[in-house]
Amino acid sequence: MIPLQRLVGQHETNALQPSTVPPQNAVYLGYPSSEMHDLFLHFYEGSSCPNDAEQFHLHVIKHGYIGDLFFNNTLINIYIKIPKVHSARKLFDEMLHRNSVTWACLISGYTQNCMPDEACALFKEMIHLGCMPNLYALGSSLRACIISGTYRLELGKQIHGLILKTPFSSDAVVCNVLISMYGSCSDTAFLARSVFEEIGTKSSISWNSIISVYSQRGDSLSTFSLFSCMQHGGSGLGFKPTEYTFGSLLAVIACSSVDLGWHLLGQMLSRINKAGFLQDLYVGSALVNGFARLGFISDAMKIFERMNKRNAVSVNGLMVGLVKQKQGEDAVKVFREMKHLVKNNFDSYLVLLTACAEFSVLEEGRRKGKELHAHAIRTGMFDAKISMQNGLVNMYSKCGAIEDACFVFSLIVNKDSISWNSIIAGLDKNKRFEEAAMNFTNMRRTGLLPSNFTLISALSSCASLGWVLLGSEIHSEACKLGLDWDVSVSNSLISMYGQTGFPTECEKVFSLMPSYDQVSWNSVIGALTKLEASSFLKSVTYFIKMMRAGWDLNIVTFMNILSIVSSVSVCQLGHQIHALVLKYSLANDTAIENALLSFYGRCGEMEMCEKLFGRMQDRRDEVSWNTMISGYIHNEFLPKAMDMARFMMQKGETLDGFTFATVLSACASVATLEHGMEVHACAIRACLDLDVVVGSALVDMYSKCGRIDYAARLFEFMPVKNVYSWNTMISGYARHGDGKKALNLFERMKQISLSLDQVTFVGVLSACSHMGLVEEGWKHFESMKDLYGLDPGMEHYSCMVDLLARAGQLDKVEDFINKMPVNPNVLIWRTVLGACCRVNGRKTELGKRAAKMLLELEPQNAVNYVLLSNMYASGEKWEGVAEARAAMKEAAVKKEVGCSWVTMKDGLHVFKAGDKSHPEKDSIYEKLYELYEKMKDAGYSPQTKFALYDLELENKEELLTHHSEKLAVAFVLARSKDSRLPIRIMKNLRVCGDCHSAFGYISKIVGRQIVLRDSNRFHHFVDGECSCGNYW
Repeated sequence: MIPLQRLVGQHETNALQPSTVPPQNAVYLGYPSSEMHDLFLHFYEGSSCPNDAEQFHLHVIKHGYIGDLFFNNTLINIYIKIPKVHSARKLFDEMLHRNSVTWACLISGYTQNCMPDEACALFKEMIHLGCMPNLYALGSSLRACIISGTYRLELGKQIHGLILKTPFSSDAVVCNVLISMYGSCSDTAFLARSVFEEIGTKSSISWNSIISVYSQRGDSLSTFSLFSCMQHGGSGLGFKPTEYTFGSLLAVIACSSVDLGWHLLGQMLSRINKAGFLQDLYVGSALVNGFARLGFISDAMKIFERMNKRNAVSVNGLMVGLVKQKQGEDAVKVFREMKHLVKNNFDSYLVLLTACAEFSVLEEGRRKGKELHAHAIRTGMFDAKISMQNGLVNMYSKCGAIEDACFVFSLIVNKDSISWNSIIAGLDKNKRFEEAAMNFTNMRRTGLLPSNFTLISALSSCASLGWVLLGSEIHSEACKLGLDWDVSVSNSLISMYGQTGFPTECEKVFSLMPSYDQVSWNSVIGALTKLEASSFLKSVTYFIKMMRAGWDLNIVTFMNILSIVSSVSVCQLGHQIHALVLKYSLANDTAIENALLSFYGRCGEMEMCEKLFGRMQDRRDEVSWNTMISGYIHNEFLPKAMDMARFMMQKGETLDGFTFATVLSACASVATLEHGMEVHACAIRACLDLDVVVGSALVDMYSKCGRIDYAARLFEFMPVKNVYSWNTMISGYARHGDGKKALNLFERMKQISLSLDQVTFVGVLSACSHMGLVEEGWKHFESMKDLYGLDPGMEHYSCMVDLLARAGQLDKVEDFINKMPVNPNVLIWRTVLGACCRVNGRKTELGKRAAKMLLELEPQNAVNYVLLSNMYASGEKWEGVAEARAAMKEAAVKKEVGCSWVTMKDGLHVFKAGDKSHPEKDSIYEKLYELYEKMKDAGYSPQTKFALYDLELENKEELLTHHSEKLAVAFVLARSKDSRLPIRIMKNLRVCGDCHSAFGYISKIVGRQIVLRDSNRFHHFVDGECSCGNYW
């Protein structure tokens, strides 16, 4: 007989190797069957070797123990340990008889191998078949619910209900697992706390379990309150904190603010040292993690270096802290230094993947991530656990390698919810919004339930795409799953509805939220801020409510509220918000300072802008410079804007496309061609002239400065054109009276299937108006709604009124206005009144109606009185002229003085009608009279009807002769007698008919092109003809 001790010793030395002495030898030595039964159990019961499991299974079959319940249960346990869960399940299915231990073994095996769905399904089957679960089956099924998370809460509650019907309801172990289950699956700690309170005699483990629940939620107040109760207890018999207690306390401290966390960590360090746990591996690792997560890396390193024993958890804690502080390179360095001193575990590589995504240079992080990917494939880690595959998807997404992330995702055979979350979030982060939304739909088809993280990413993509319909469907999905109560999901819903233009839905979601965080308030204020100015009062109301509710205002809050206040230029409120910024000590934040610069610029307080900008010094960024330049332009300080741009370049600041576009817009607004060309040269030096934004701004500048030829050339050479580029060029041609080219360009735009917008049709209708194409204008106006689904705006109605008015169809104008679906604004009524001025007093009643509406809408605008006076004067109704001028005087308004200006080498020269203040007035008037005589010889006759005063004919002629644009052209000709260059003149009012006629004669007499820009359009005079064809 073989001694039993020998067999035991043999088993211990060969636990991980196949047995060298097979048990069947014992049969030949004369073992009876009962002794063989005991020998098998003794030899194989604790084995975790794959070969032992197979041999044991063979012996069980060979020796007729296939029906032995105890043998089969032992064999299931061995298969679970290997792990060969599928073999355990196969044996389970083949068993004719099972007891509660059999079910418990397999349920426990599924749970241990992270297969919660299978564990829960098996538990349900057990109950369905009427088998009463034992303590281990209940505990394992509850742990499966813990692994699954929130969507297993209902099953957890059902198991709890079953436990209450069994003797295990008062079992301390079961109660502790129930606490953990509710802590992991429930959104609140209420249910876990209820179970804890029902425990009669609480143990140290019970206290640690409930403290852990609150710690996981980041509820430091409740965590430390329970910690205090644990030490003192209701009966005065407290428990000393264990390493697990300190671990939970340190974990919640790591989630605190930096200042509070620093003080708590200091106190906790002293307490741990006093309790003698400073060298404990678990506590030491938690301390390292706590200090590192809060950014105290040097302190974390000191504790790490003082630890006598370190393991992968310690190293991982330090790496996680470094990753959280976005020090990916340092985390990789720690991993390299420790890999020979500490045996890394699987989690170490997962942390390393997250570190790659936090490199300062993402391309370098991506390269390291690829190396780790290759290592995972070589060592088999890639296929070992799905968490590695999910980690790679996440790493590639954050490093900007979304194609690699999609490729890894496609290789995952059994995708879980984390896999889908990672790819959806990655696609959203990399602006692949449509694919993110489609993947969300694909995930739902697999039957997997989305988590709150899934919904947040999907809603973000819907917001970016403007897909409110899909966003609403996701909202419904969230309601069905009970995730709409999640604060982050509700915040995302508010943001989605805000970005897609549904303010009412934003407010509904906000009002239904059970609780708010700071992001909630910022989201609803931000959502309303992005909408029209009509939401201004609501935004301010929520801002006030936020303060009254006791929430601290942060940078995002101030950015949102300053944005809406700037858009409506409410100066007094802006000053109060500036005071709050100072109160919250945020005045030195660059983003806030930039928002304040924008606000003061919009309000016309450029002195305050200059003070703020001067204080910023080293904090200035590109936005600061651009905002100052925009402020100067908005307040019509073009020289200062140009000086600021030059100063910006002198300081070595990089001018981006937005800066160039802003300055070019300023040049275009006042038609300063020389400055515009200077900026163009700077853009070429900065290699930004081919940028689509800068290119479009250049086209706009040249067209508004009179060089439509330059604009056309730039437009054709642009490598990339967007809808703004096409719209700018169409409007440019229309502005210069070349409607044919504008309409041809419009046809080209349609051929390339570019999406047309409202601005496109403003340019097209304007072109038709300048050419008198009434029928074609009607066709394009009607096509907006019928063919392109675009609702005409006030600008389009104004263009149609202008089109009909220019064509002299005032009856149709009146009919069109009466049938408009919206009330006409000042622009339309001014167009009507201007048209009545040009028909020599006809349609006076329509003109009176237009004037009445204008004076009601804008009683302080002098232009309205001037137009009314001109209408009466054109029909020689001088009494009406007197009445209009008396009304103007009574309203105490002054009309804008008509002036013209030209730019010469020595600067800008401005002229007013009859102006004799210019230093070269003698040569100007001499040249003017010389031209006057030559024009008369060529057939020119003064059109005295444009002298809108009740004067004698000679006086009217003299008045017309001294108009500002004629003085300007005489000045240029007197200065540059031998030049053949075009003469460019700008005028702030509409050119009169007499000057228009005179410029035609002058261009032919002197043989030079004259480009005149008035308040409406450009006129190009060449050899006696104007580009407008005298239709203007």
